[in-house]
Amino acid sequence: MRSREAVGGDGAATTSREFFDVTLRQRASRQFNDQPVSEALIERCLQAAVHAPSAENRQPWVFVVVRDAHLRATIGDLSRRAWRQGGRQHSEGRLSPSLLRDVDRGAEGGIGSAPVIVVVCGDADIGLESTLPSSVYPATQNLLLAATALGLGSAMTTLATLFADELRTLLDLPLSIRPMAVVPIGWPNRPLGPPQRLPLRERAYRDRYGCPW
Repeated sequence: MRSREAVGGDGAATTSREFFDVTLRQRASRQFNDQPVSEALIERCLQAAVHAPSAENRQPWVFVVVRDAHLRATIGDLSRRAWRQGGRQHSEGRLSPSLLRDVDRGAEGGIGSAPVIVVVCGDADIGLESTLPSSVYPATQNLLLAATALGLGSAMTTLATLFADELRTLLDLPLSIRPMAVVPIGWPNRPLGPPQRLPLRERAYRDRYGCPW
């Protein structure tokens, strides 16, 4: 049987390679340089985000794009507080020393230093409360992938959402709008290598759990 790439021709093969190139190198970036990010690039990321699947196609996602320096710094402060008030203690012993250092740098200042912070929310007036995560997080993943495709750095964090009421007040969010993720976006301050992943054979099985892939 011919592969889909062969059937689709060179154009389809190139598109397929580009997709997997982006997907397999998407990783968290928690440190950014001070180069600005254009509105056009952010809009492309948002367009990708709103093309994610959602429960009942209700599309309950809400994106608050934060550029204001004071607001960004305050969101960074909320992340830092959450990290210092239990986040770091929870992660110690669970993360490798190098990953812990990277996350620590991000929580202590990297998030707030990003030129753009997107606060991803779910609208409980549109989607069911129980299905908001299954709609909002696929959209967030699309946002991250689009940023990677454009050469931008990004990361998903939920630290600041632990202070949801303060975040809601800061951004004038109605009660029905639930802040669910914070995504800093900017140009990474260093080249990012490929993400470290467990071998597929340790995470995938055939027909039944334990049957090797």
